[in-house]
Amino acid sequence: MTNALPGKALRVEGLSKRFGGITAVRDVSFSVPEKAIVAVIGPNGAGKTTLFNLISGFHHPDEGRIYFGGHDITKLEAEQIASAGVIRTFQIVRLFNQMTALENVLVGCHLNTRGSVISSILTPGWLRDQEKRIRREAEELLSMVSLARVADTPAGNLTCGQQRLVEIARALAAHPKLLMIDEPAAGLNSLETRELLALIQRIRDGGITVLLVEHDMSLVMNVADEIQVLNFGERIASGSPQEIQAHPAVIEAYLGRTGKALPRGTAHHV
Repeated sequence: MTNALPGKALRVEGLSKRFGGITAVRDVSFSVPEKAIVAVIGPNGAGKTTLFNLISGFHHPDEGRIYFGGHDITKLEAEQIASAGVIRTFQIVRLFNQMTALENVLVGCHLNTRGSVISSILTPGWLRDQEKRIRREAEELLSMVSLARVADTPAGNLTCGQQRLVEIARALAAHPKLLMIDEPAAGLNSLETRELLALIQRIRDGGITVLLVEHDMSLVMNVADEIQVLNFGERIASGSPQEIQAHPAVIEAYLGRTGKALPRGTAHHV
């Protein structure tokens, strides 16, 4: 089987991961088209975050392969995978609370800078130009997520929703080819969730592939191009939002019964 599929940014084949006697992910396979938004959903404990950890290199699978851009990244470490263009956010926001929002975004630029400790001390002209460039980029990213007004505010003083947006801006500062976003709507109100939906669409429209784990079914159904559904570590369904919301196995996994479609226009948390 070829490891490069035309038009596919990511492909996972037969992924399995066990922790002691518990199988968190079992024989999961799917692909993510380039410049698309693909959501991974499922009840609590379905294996979504473990799947994210496998793709981003925080864990290595017991079985299966992971291909990104046609290259096998299965055994690479997280730093190598990030350098290849796979950047992720986390379910629990990880910001430097004493640093400002702008400084946190600047941290994300480190993958795209050059220089050493000695060159930083000497401060050559090219390094000063680079510092100006990345500062402008960080400011533009904060504007993109509608947080320019809090650029100089310590991250620890921001709301939960603002912190999540800063984390997304920091991830974008690393120039991802594939952006993996883990539960970005957690703790957001309805207005913030609508703004988040528009932001994810802008990211996709800018040419970045998005892989999303999210519990808010309203957000998922309105933003995703494709949906992959996990339950007890196994993939039980895949398809468009319209196909997924009426899929009997998905309804059974979420509601414990069949015969009623998942809601599209209202939030449904699991």
